[in-house]
Amino acid sequence: MVSVPAKSRCLLFAALMLILPALAISAPTPPDFVELAENLKPSVVNISSSKAAEDTQRTPQLPGPQGPGRDMFEEFFEHFFRGMPEASPQPQRSLGSGFIISKDGFILTNNHVIEGADEVKVRLADGRTFDAEIRGLDPKLDLGLLKIETDEDLPVAQMGDSDALRVGEWVMAIGNPFGLNQTVTVGIVSAKGRVIGAGPYDDFIQTDASINPGNSGGPLFNAEGKVVGINTAIIAGGQGIGFATPINAAQKVLPQLQEKGHVVRGFLGVSIQMVSKELAESFGLDEPKGALVARVFDDSPAEKAGIQRGDIILAFNGQEIEDMSDLPRLVAATPVGEEANVTIFRDGKTRQVSVEVEKMPEEPRQTARNGEGDDGEEKLGLVVSNLTPEAVQAFNLKADQGVVVARIDPAGPAAMANLRPGDVIVEINGRSIENVSDLRDIVQKSKQGRMLRLLVQRGENHFYTTLEVR
Repeated sequence: MVSVPAKSRCLLFAALMLILPALAISAPTPPDFVELAENLKPSVVNISSSKAAEDTQRTPQLPGPQGPGRDMFEEFFEHFFRGMPEASPQPQRSLGSGFIISKDGFILTNNHVIEGADEVKVRLADGRTFDAEIRGLDPKLDLGLLKIETDEDLPVAQMGDSDALRVGEWVMAIGNPFGLNQTVTVGIVSAKGRVIGAGPYDDFIQTDASINPGNSGGPLFNAEGKVVGINTAIIAGGQGIGFATPINAAQKVLPQLQEKGHVVRGFLGVSIQMVSKELAESFGLDEPKGALVARVFDDSPAEKAGIQRGDIILAFNGQEIEDMSDLPRLVAATPVGEEANVTIFRDGKTRQVSVEVEKMPEEPRQTARNGEGDDGEEKLGLVVSNLTPEAVQAFNLKADQGVVVARIDPAGPAAMANLRPGDVIVEINGRSIENVSDLRDIVQKSKQGRMLRLLVQRGENHFYTTLEVR
């Protein structure tokens, strides 16, 4: 064993003390959550909304066994409850959160917190309550804009930059989960750009900061105390998995919500699908990227520009399409009437086309009471929609003809025939169905009890089924 002189050991120890701090990787210091919470809570509000309930005259489910002997129980309970007054329908109530974006009382929240409400009330952090007016709604991004009237300047939440947000950053959520006012939770950014099937413009921030029912519409703050997201969705039964709409996406449409009360988006007129590795190879593309055009809609900007089924869109206005979900967001954000340069891949070659972006057409209304549609649809126990670009995207359809099933009456003929939302009805009794009017024309002329033969497309498969007109 070699002996090291004491003086040399001292010099070696001193050298190590100088080197080790330089080699150490310093961990990020957590923000002062106490100070952040105190400063940010005044800009966060609780939102309660209500709308009148409809008297659906539903028959209550009676207790007792099912099957043989059921009639005896029904007779007993009918006799026991006969003459008792029926309970009047109760208003539907909703709780959520929001945050103040202007001193004069504009408040941002989720569309699903306030949509259809007859009355909206906003409670500030100091306990004051105001009646709020709905100024704008954007269901596609799930945004809602409220306005309250007050003579005083209100505390405003500062906007951050969600594009600059990095995975692993600290974030803080403040809201009204389960009616528990001004609840503060913290966590990190778990992921960015999450697509969860909520709509065509999915681009969520995922966080493990605790988010629960009632947090909807509340702000997600970064460590600087600036809003980077709007808490919007959770996975049922999932712990530590919440989703927030990036604030940059909200800010792009906010001026339209304030001025018009709704959002006008650009429209290209194609349905698209992901480019897998196998598809890329089959088309001769070097790597799986872009958006594969599965359908071009008639008289659409894409058709006018010469875009064809089988084209792969690689860039839109100079911005590369790495994933198919990039394209709808870029098109939607393009001003109506603007000429956009589109890079497409066709027959092994890249080419440029110019497209004049048009206004996205209005979606067909599907707000029939109690899940029932037009009288023709009601006879089948379903609600259908024309095969619009929005329906194709929402249900990830492969069809290019027919009508898509939007809703099913669980007790109706369509449910008995095993139809599902997202199925496409292509034919009825051998007659091609091009739109909703075709279906209604056939069904309305069919007498009660008549059996109809339907050709249905589900995914890439077709099958026949029969159902009885009620």
